[in-house]
Amino acid sequence: MKNMLKTTVLLAALTGLLVLIGDYFGGTGGMIIAFLFAVILNFGSYWYSDKIVLKMYRAKEVSPAEAPNLHRIVDGLVMKAGIPKPKVYIVQTAMPNAFATGRDPKHAAVAATTGILELLSYEEMEGVLAHELAHVKNRDTLISAIAATLAGVVTMIANWAQWAAIFGGFGGRDDDNGGIVGLIAMAIVAPIAATLIQLAISRSREFAADEEGARISRKPWALADALEKLEYGNSHYRPRVSDVQAKESSAHMFIVNPLKGGTIQSLFMTHPVTDERVKRLRAMRL
Repeated sequence: MKNMLKTTVLLAALTGLLVLIGDYFGGTGGMIIAFLFAVILNFGSYWYSDKIVLKMYRAKEVSPAEAPNLHRIVDGLVMKAGIPKPKVYIVQTAMPNAFATGRDPKHAAVAATTGILELLSYEEMEGVLAHELAHVKNRDTLISAIAATLAGVVTMIANWAQWAAIFGGFGGRDDDNGGIVGLIAMAIVAPIAATLIQLAISRSREFAADEEGARISRKPWALADALEKLEYGNSHYRPRVSDVQAKESSAHMFIVNPLKGGTIQSLFMTHPVTDERVKRLRAMRL
């Protein structure tokens, strides 16, 4: 409940930021246009985000005959979670990771990489897939898609603003306050703020999925062990020529961050610190 409240507040903040930017750059008319633009993009995100992501990673749907252990795990977990069985996919890459996508439990998919299947034990894979099914059950996949879309809209408008600053501004605001300095500041600050809010939503939902996933599998220690292995495996991962590479725009979807951070990693992390996630899981008593 605490994580859901935090997520709601952050989504409201992201929406408010978008409306504020629309008002700043185009007055009332700009605010309405920004809102309508967000609605259109969110509609597309709602219906097509899963197909886009699966195609992006060249995920291949597998049958029970092709991946018996994977299906066996999913079959057992969906019964415990009380949700429909999602489609099961495999991504051909040595990067050890997994993700879930889909707008709701009836239209969901879980995907595991060949790297994670080689790295983890059966029970550890149970922990990972329980985490991903928790995202599906809690509709985190839809929340993440909406947050990413809203943040993308803010960034897109900010890019327009940078060009507008070069060519003299939008000229559509109801008043002339702010001027060129305010325009440039908004163009720089807005996308950073949007990104930080989006990442905060992602981190909040990861903690919730860890807890819910542990309750589904009844094995919090298995997910904790898996997270430690995945953190090590991703930090030492060296891509092969044939590997599908993780994209920054979808890094938040994976169970652990597939991208390496920089000097300000803690601020722009898509996921909570793995040590903290493991600590919470090991402290759980079911």
